[in-house]
Amino acid sequence: MKRVKNIIIAFGIALGAVSCVPKLAYQETKPELPETFKYTATADTASVANLEWKQFFNDPILQDLIEKGIKNNYDLQIALKQVASSQEKLKQAKYLQYPDVGFGVSAQISKPSKNSMNGQSLNLFLGQSHVEDYNAAFNLSWEADIWGKIKNQQEVSKMQYLQTYEATKAIQTQVVAAIAQGYYNLLMLDKQLQIAKSNLDLSTNTLSLTEKLWQSGDTTSLGVQQANAQKQSTELLITQLEQNIAIQENALSILVGENPNKVNRTIEMSDTSLPQDISAGLPAAMVSRRPDVRQQELVLLESNSIVGIAQANMYPALKITANGGVNSFKVDNWFSIPASLFGSVLGGITQPIFQKRQLKTDLNVAKIQREKNVLAFRQSVLNAVGEVSDALVSNESLKVQEQKATEQVTTLKNGIKSAEMLYKGGMANYLEVITAQGNSLQAELNLASVKRQRLSSIVDLYRALGGGWK
Repeated sequence: MKRVKNIIIAFGIALGAVSCVPKLAYQETKPELPETFKYTATADTASVANLEWKQFFNDPILQDLIEKGIKNNYDLQIALKQVASSQEKLKQAKYLQYPDVGFGVSAQISKPSKNSMNGQSLNLFLGQSHVEDYNAAFNLSWEADIWGKIKNQQEVSKMQYLQTYEATKAIQTQVVAAIAQGYYNLLMLDKQLQIAKSNLDLSTNTLSLTEKLWQSGDTTSLGVQQANAQKQSTELLITQLEQNIAIQENALSILVGENPNKVNRTIEMSDTSLPQDISAGLPAAMVSRRPDVRQQELVLLESNSIVGIAQANMYPALKITANGGVNSFKVDNWFSIPASLFGSVLGGITQPIFQKRQLKTDLNVAKIQREKNVLAFRQSVLNAVGEVSDALVSNESLKVQEQKATEQVTTLKNGIKSAEMLYKGGMANYLEVITAQGNSLQAELNLASVKRQRLSSIVDLYRALGGGWK
């Protein structure tokens, strides 16, 4: 008992001495954020990103495409497998604080040389030429988590798991936005194809009228050639648009995890609607909601735990090992209890002294990596604020552009009517009619493009604010 008491006292003194070493302090990194987003009139705490994607996108066809994408997109499926993998590691990390326990069974027969000292001694004292040894024992080893090394290892596993979870959410926001962008681009191409076909009818009528005037001698063959060239140019545009539609359908099919195929749609671009009362909320809320920013913050927290592990490796470690079981020189009394029982316990404190500067290097490298992750986190916040600001200014600018483009289309359509009437009355030449038709075509195509850009800017804002993963 006295020996046990002395051992306990020695351990207590050693632990008291090493516990005086200060632990590593960590100061939380707070990113520099503006009070409000640029290009917002008021600091509204509500944000459109709080809406679930089914509430944000009310088109049933688009909802169906997004649902397929979330279910079948291969990037998302890979991310989910990564989550499952890191979840298993997290479960394993919860057991790091428990001792390692093993069980082993061994049997050994040794026959030394009769001319050796062991052989002669064996024959002299035991009267036999060989030795048998049978062993069955449990082995236990455990390290006390004095400096939080095991706790930090558990924290690393937790942060890695949460990173994969946030990465999955980030991929989903990108998939949702990409599907919406592709869908709206498809509707724009449909609208442009409709415009081109309508313009083709106008070009055909103009060519027919010009041919009649040429036959009556009221115009030249050059007029017929120019009108025909205008019609051919529109036919070429129609072919190009049909090609782009097929390519966009293929891309959208692949995005939702299906083989390239046609995408059924029953509405036009003019029938689409997204929330018009766009509220961005506050930058601080955006940081906590955006999965990619949260992921970078978790990387920072992981690196801080790694610093803690590197520092703990420089301090003394208390390790306890024990083993016990049954042992015998004869197999017939191997499990004879209690005669064959044995056991031993060993405890010790080890302090690294000279490791060729490896431990200090590991600590310094871990600190530098943490500093890099601080900068990376701040950069991710800055990029996120920039993306939101870009989407806000684009949306406001495209509102004005859409209004101006609509007015231009109305003006040029009226110009076509005037040019045709004047041409029929002989008060305008064929060039004025062709020019009016060409200008109107380009204006309508541009209006469709501006409307698509406006929808895209709203989707970009929704994604930039962290919406799409709910």
